[in-house]
Formats: sequence, C-alpha cells, structure tokens
Amino acid sequence: MITYQITSMAIGVGLAAIILFLVRRDHLHGPYAIWWIGAAATVALLGLFPRLFDVLASKMGVSYPPILAIVLGFSLLLLKMLTMDLDRSRQERLIRRLAQRLAMLEARQNPPSPQLHSPSGAEEGEPGGDTTGREPMTTPPPPQRGDRE
Repeated sequence: MITYQITSMAIGVGLAAIILFLVRRDHLHGPYAIWWIGAAATVALLGLFPRLFDVLASKMGVSYPPILAIVLGFSLLLLKMLTMDLDRSRQERLIRRLAQRLAMLEARQNPPSPQLHSPSGAEEGEPGGDTTGREPMTTPPPPQRGDRE
C-alpha cells in the first residue's frame, strides 16, 4: 500500500472511533453523528481504494478528479448547513412555544394583584367584594354622583 492510502485510511478509522466514543459518552447525539460517521467512512473508503474516485470522476465526465472531490465536499457542506439551519429553526420555534406555555401557566397560577378600588365599594377580602376573578383595573373608576373627594 502507498503511504497516503494508509494515512487517509488511518484518519478515517480514527475519526470514526472518536465519533463513536463521543456518541457513547452522550456528547454527540445520533443524528449529528450520522453525518460524521459518513465523512469518516468516505475518507477511509477513498484511502483504501483511491482509484475508485478516479473512476467515479471519469464516469461523471470530470477530467481532473480532485475537482470532483472539492465540488462534492462543498455540496455536502452546504447540505449540512441547510440541515443545521432547519434543526435550529425547529428548536427556536419549540422554545418560543414553550415560553408562551410557561407564561400562560404562570398567569393561571399567580393570583391577581390587589385592586385600587373595588367596584362594590367594599375592601378586598371583605364580604361583598369583587370575587368574579376579573383582571384588576388599572385606573380607578370614576366617582359616583354625590361622591366628592
């Protein structure tokens, strides 16, 4: 075997081992690991059979095989970036919805703040006070006829 074959094969196998280690230790989740395992397998495969890439390039009509590697690598990077953006958008949407649900739950659990004036004229907590559960009024009600301050 030629030295660059051994080197690229070792890099591919080493990368695959690192990815499997990270997945096993729960530092890298499965969907992300699939991309990296694919990259490691491609490097190892091309390290074992470098002529395979030359044959693939000639079948596709590419006269200079290294350009095919660059174009395919760039295409895979763009595809990876697209999937990352889709995943990030999904996560942001989920976080926004969870924040809205949390705000609604907190609004249900927290009692309303005390009112400035109760509509019936009774103080809060006394019988005859407003117990309808409505939101507190932000401005006091207008004075009744005969009431002067």
